[in-house]
Amino acid sequence: MIEKLELNHLRILSALYKLGTASAAAESLDVSQQAVSLQLKRIREILGDPLFVRTGHGMVPTAYGQLIEPHVHQVLTLVHAMPMPTSTPLEDMERTLSISATDHAQRIIVGDLIRALRRVAPRVKVKVSNIESAGLVRRMQEGEIDIAFTSNAYVPEGLLSTPLFTERYVCVAARPLTDDRGTLPLEALVAHDFLVVSPAVASFDGSAGSWFEQQGLRRRVVASVPSFFMALEYLRGSDMVAFMPSRLLPCEGLFEVPLEKHPPGFQVVAAYHPSVMSDPLLTWALDHVRARCDAAR
Repeated sequence: MIEKLELNHLRILSALYKLGTASAAAESLDVSQQAVSLQLKRIREILGDPLFVRTGHGMVPTAYGQLIEPHVHQVLTLVHAMPMPTSTPLEDMERTLSISATDHAQRIIVGDLIRALRRVAPRVKVKVSNIESAGLVRRMQEGEIDIAFTSNAYVPEGLLSTPLFTERYVCVAARPLTDDRGTLPLEALVAHDFLVVSPAVASFDGSAGSWFEQQGLRRRVVASVPSFFMALEYLRGSDMVAFMPSRLLPCEGLFEVPLEKHPPGFQVVAAYHPSVMSDPLLTWALDHVRARCDAAR
């Protein structure tokens, strides 16, 4: 039955060992003497021993009480020595921060975060991996990934997310498709072949497919790639067009295609598991990223 012992029971035993009377123990614990007596009765039932006997000079431990006294003090000492979440300064932390991010977020967010960490937490190592929605909850729950920077569309159920900024799309091509003053009608745009970026699962749909259908148009997608960086590379020297995040532009060798309207952008978020909400390093990282994103708006 020893597993039924509670931390409060150990505190009462410790006070009785130290002070020798129920009244003094109650005063030190800021509880009533009756509460101490009731808890002592429960402890005796759990351990099957009186633990203390009354004498003319107060309460003294039995032989079994004396036997367990060092164990009681050891457990309480270990509990009191447990570090609080904010007890270790950032500059003294030695750990690894595991980040999962889209290539877009790696360019916009992660690079600056690594540089800032080198200044405030030089002993923290950073491990960056490409975003994978499948298994993200499990990997975060098991501590493989601490934080993810991605689109809100790729945050699976079970994770918390903090909005950072909204990215807009810009249409680009390897050559100008209009003169300096004009805009290209959407009807003329869909006459071109499209390249789309599909980071999670290879697909020809792309994020703007349904938007074109809402305009009563259908585009022809001929290439699908997993990253924006490679998409920019593939567009150079090709006859394809694509929608790219505005914060990755301008890009040498590519020209913006002016349009009357654009598909909706996407919200970039920081995603994390509920179990790390009190992690001081994660708290600092989130605060830093939010502040940088707010300043860039």
